[in-house]
Amino acid sequence: MKIGYPCINLTVDCRGNQTFRLKSYSEKKLSLTVENNLNCLLKMLQFNVKNNILFFRITSDLIPFAPHPVCKFDWLTHFKDQFAYIGSYVKKNSIRISMHPGQYIVLNTPIQSILDNSIADLLYHVDVLDAMELDTSAKIQVHVGGVYGNKEMSITRFCARYRDLPEKIRRRLIIENDDRSYSFSNCLEIHEELGIPILFDSLHHELKNEGESIQNAIAMFSRTWKIQDGVPMADYSHRRKKGAPYGHVDTLNSNYFKLFLEQTKPYDIDIMLEIKDKERSALKAIKVAWNDKRLIKAENVD
Repeated sequence: MKIGYPCINLTVDCRGNQTFRLKSYSEKKLSLTVENNLNCLLKMLQFNVKNNILFFRITSDLIPFAPHPVCKFDWLTHFKDQFAYIGSYVKKNSIRISMHPGQYIVLNTPIQSILDNSIADLLYHVDVLDAMELDTSAKIQVHVGGVYGNKEMSITRFCARYRDLPEKIRRRLIIENDDRSYSFSNCLEIHEELGIPILFDSLHHELKNEGESIQNAIAMFSRTWKIQDGVPMADYSHRRKKGAPYGHVDTLNSNYFKLFLEQTKPYDIDIMLEIKDKERSALKAIKVAWNDKRLIKAENVD
């Protein structure tokens, strides 16, 4: 079991998601921005290893405009050595990596242009992970998509689109249960058709489910992962006490997280904390989980 947080570290002195407006695009500006983002990514990973945070979600903004037609810059070749170095650091320190494209990635859309853009964006994410020479345990998570007035037809369309994807995307793609349209049960139906792994989101399951307990859902979702997919991945947050229930909380409630650890035993899972204060909650969570026999601790701190 590894514990992590997504995209941004609030402690280190840089951000790995720096971008700029399309109207100010130039190859020089892009190159400088990407260099900053990659340098910052390495700094965040180094911070994480020193603090036993061995799961990290890389921002989709690492390479601004990468899937956009305006981008003709060969960033893969230009930054080949830097990607390889980061990848070697990830592997040396047994860091689990994931990526999570934004809400505009919709594979079951009925609109061809949205589908084309979605596939282009997924290929970009794959290119990032492949450039780091990471194995297929480095995953790209997406939601199933829209309902479009007919959930079963939309599920069928998702399955058909998935089968048509390039193999380089399929080997990294996983689906996540959401809080409004596609429950864990719906994702399980898709898994049974495709064999695609399911990422279990605890908050989404709390907000939308078919009556499955956390324990039963964890048992079922764990079985959707094959050896080559790595340890099953879960997103964790808990409901706000005030305001809209869909938003992520500002900081970890240690008692709630301790309960989640108990509910997920004896299954090995890597836990991504979708909590606003990022690494600060990850440090709290690792303290709570320190005596859990499942927790993996850093060996190489360099």
